[in-house]
This record gives sequence, C-alpha cells and structure tokens, in this order.
Amino acid sequence: MKFSDMIYTRPELDETKTALAGMIDAFEQAADAAAARVAYMAVDAFTSRLSTMAALAYVRHSLDTNDAFFDAEQEYFDQNMPLLRELDQRLELALLSSPHRPALEKEFGALMFTDIEMSLKTFKPEIVADLQAENKLCSDYDKLLASAQIEFDGKKLNLPQLAPYHQDKDRGVRKASTEARAAWFMSHSGTLDDMFDRLVKTRTQMARKLGYENFIELGYYRMQRNCYDRDMVARFRRAVIEHIVPVTDRLKKEQASRIGVPSITVYDDPFNFPDGNARPFGSPEQIFGHGRKMYRELSPKTGEFIDFMMGGELFDVLARAGKSGGGYCIDFSDYKAPFIFANFNGTSDDIDVLTHEAGHAYAAYCARDIIPAPLRQVTYETAEVHSMSMEFFTWPWMDGFFGEQTAKYKYSHLAGALIFLPYGCMVDEFQHRVYERPDMTPAQRNALWLELEGRYRPWLDLAGFPFYGGGRRWQAQSHIYERPFYYIDYCLAQSTALAFWAEDRQNHAAAWDKYQKFIDSAGKNTFAGLIDSAALPSPFEADTLKTVAAAAVKWLDENARF
Repeated sequence: MKFSDMIYTRPELDETKTALAGMIDAFEQAADAAAARVAYMAVDAFTSRLSTMAALAYVRHSLDTNDAFFDAEQEYFDQNMPLLRELDQRLELALLSSPHRPALEKEFGALMFTDIEMSLKTFKPEIVADLQAENKLCSDYDKLLASAQIEFDGKKLNLPQLAPYHQDKDRGVRKASTEARAAWFMSHSGTLDDMFDRLVKTRTQMARKLGYENFIELGYYRMQRNCYDRDMVARFRRAVIEHIVPVTDRLKKEQASRIGVPSITVYDDPFNFPDGNARPFGSPEQIFGHGRKMYRELSPKTGEFIDFMMGGELFDVLARAGKSGGGYCIDFSDYKAPFIFANFNGTSDDIDVLTHEAGHAYAAYCARDIIPAPLRQVTYETAEVHSMSMEFFTWPWMDGFFGEQTAKYKYSHLAGALIFLPYGCMVDEFQHRVYERPDMTPAQRNALWLELEGRYRPWLDLAGFPFYGGGRRWQAQSHIYERPFYYIDYCLAQSTALAFWAEDRQNHAAAWDKYQKFIDSAGKNTFAGLIDSAALPSPFEADTLKTVAAAAVKWLDENARF
C-alpha cells in the first residue's frame, strides 16, 4: 500500500482502554498455554494497530508542523499515550506471573521477559502527568526549531535549508551563515533554557517518584540497557579521549592546513577541501534512480526492499517550510512498512540519508513478518549498527552519486566517523552530569558544555560567537531535549560499523553475510550477544577503539589524494 493511501483514524481513548482491558482479562483467564498465546497475540495485534496510528500522526505532523489537524493529533497522543501505560504494565505483570510463562518463554525467548522486567521499572501511575508534560515539552521543542525562518541570501530559510551555506567555498559565506544560525538560536535562548530546565526537573521528579536518586538510572532502563551499565559507558568515553581525540586532533590540524586557515573555527569545521566538499550531482529523482540501482545490485533482498519502498511512496526527503528538521525512520507496523523522513539540502548528507536511514528501514523490512512485536524491536545501539554499517557497505556505488568527487566523499565520510566519536561522547557526558545535578542553572550548564568542548574537541576554535563561545551549542542537539541518553548509542554503533568496514575491505561477501545475519536476529538478542555471535570486537574492550582507529587512519593516510 502507498503512504498516501494509508488511512489515519484516531484511536479513541475510552474505547481503546476498554478493548485492551478485555484482552488482558482473556490472557489472565487463559486455561492453558495455547489459550494464553492466542490471547497475547490478540493484544499484540491490537497494539500494533495503535502504534501504526500513532506513527501516521507523528509523520504527518512532521511533514507539516503548521497542519492544524495533525498538530492536534500529535498533542492527543502526547497526552493520552501515557494514560495507556498502566494497562501496558498490567499486561507485563500478567506475562511475568503467568502459569503459562515457561511455554511462552520457550517460544518467544527469555530476552523478551528480561526486557519486560526492565520496563516495569520505568512506570507507576503516579508519573502519568509527568510523562504528559515531558511529551508536550519535546513536541514544543520540535515545533520551535521547525518554525525557524532565517533571512539569508535574499531568502527565508529554515535550518535544514540554511545548512548548505555552512559548506560554501567562500569563507565569508560560511561565517555569515553560521552567524545567522547562531543568531536565531540566541534569539530563542531563554525559551530553550526554560524548556530544558523543565524537562530536567520533570524527568528528575519522575525518577524520584519511582525510587531512584536521579534520572540516570531511570534513563538507562528506558533505553533498555540490558547488557551494559553506566560504568562501562564511562570507560568507553575514557577510551575515546585516550585513543580517538588525539587522532581527530591530528585530522583537524591537517584539515586546517589543507583549506588554508590557522585553526578550525566553528564556521570552518564542516569545510574539508579547498575546492569544496563532495556534493552529489543530479536531481533528487536522479539520486533516487541511482539509489535503486545500488540496492538492486547490493543483494537480491535489498533489491526487493528498495522496490517496495519506492513503490509505496515511503520516502519524504525534500526540505520545505514548516517541515520538521532532521531525519528518521519509523515503522507502520500494520502495513509492514518502514518510512524514511529527511531534509535533502544538496550536500553529501543527502546520500548519507539514503544509506543511513535506509539501513534502519532495511532492518525493519527484514523483520516485518516476525511476531510478536517485541521480537522485531531492537535496542537503539543495535539499530544504529544497522544504519551506520549500511553507509559503508554502499561505498562501491558512491561514484554514481559523486563522480570525480568520490575520493573526497569517502575520505570525509571515514574521517567523519572518527571525528563524530568525541562529539557523541561529549553529548553523553553532558547529560550524565546534568542529571546528576538537576538544579544546575543555565549558566552552569553552558559552562559545563564549554569544559567538555575543551576535553573532547580541543582543536575547535569557537570564534567568539555568543552562541558557541557561550557554551550553548547543546541547545541545537535535539537528542538532548527529546531522547535523553540516546547519543552514546551512535558511538557504540560507530565502533561496530568501523569493524564491519574493516572486514568489508578484506572480503565483501563474507562481511555482508555477517551483516545480514546480524540484521536477521532482529530483537531476539542483546547488543552484546549480537557482537559475540558475529565475532566482532566489543566497543567495551580496552583495545577496540585503538584498533579500529588505526585501521581507519591507515586507509586515510593511503588515500589522501584529491
């Protein structure tokens, strides 16, 4: 079915609660394991329908945040989904205490029940109002950024539309566009401070109602950290400082020399080559035409996938006024269809969308027939392995997007994978320290960000901009507001994706086969279990980052010819 034909119907709260409660009653009253399975699968199908409607409302709201109807529908879900959480918890408790649990666990696996035990630690009815408030604040942040209209180059541009100017060959244009972006954020700095302050206090309040000292433990449970803890994450961050920061410092100094500037300022940071960054050629239609060819040639199954996506209108990638920023992949469960949302802007980011978000979508496509839903749902760092690895597996087709600029693209893509790691860890440490001290003032949070900039990105000259030099860069990172503790997942996944990249250099067929098996496990294994089963180096092992960085730097040194 095409996206335009997918019908949205609001699931009315009272009807939903009555139907769901009746299905849970049937599960609790099941006379035997077979009846319990039937009752549970009925709940799974019902909640699949509910999640599909929520996803359709979210996407259509993202496509046009000025659409009054879907703005109201998003607000409806923000307010009412927490009200269903009590029924979710009742089902979870019923599953754990069921006399038929051994038979269900044998069929569905022990991990599903481990994750249920973790989920139970994230909710009590007392926090419903807090969840509603959190949802509203996140939606308000998203709408604020989507509302940006910045006067530049004789046009009114939103944030994604302004982004290409940050890579302009003219340093003056880069500086002016960065100043314009920073000025917009500064003009809303008070609002952004207030939003975040309320989010921190709301999340802290929820955590304390649930018996935790602060939000960190609750945040880890919400992120389904089922195979590692905050101490392991802290060791990973220290390894990044030890093994990756010196490498990125060197790469950035080489970049400064290459583009002829004394140091890398915030407006030089995205600009890699004196004759300009690699940019894809052709119209969006031509880019998608080559993308279809790429996935058809990569493997038979990726060929089926891309035909399904394009035939189903399951992409919306052009930036326009009122559209939310960023990019994501979401699943319409009832239609067994993933959807890719993005904002093309004429830079290499457009191709990264076609590979990164398609990695998420391909994994969802491969898992779409697995039931029940928890067995399809992977943890976030696993999902990011799917996407970040796909970026590298598609390298052989990059000449069809970049032509003579392909060498520049591959160099900046691989170097960027290393350079990202310190930034991602900086975001993660910032969040840990903010939620350890939830009563920090805005000025203290900004000072903390500046401290972390000096540790993780010592090469970056903040150039005296009030937004950047004042330690406010974090306000433009949506995950800090909307998805607390998500960002380290990108870093863990990047380490694993670089391991896939190294194996792909040696034997493409074997590496792809391993990647396909990694994807096909879907939600049936933990991140650590998947790493072990694929014989990949764990990001938490002492020398992993050192090893993957050495392999990447060797390739960069050997291919620094543009």
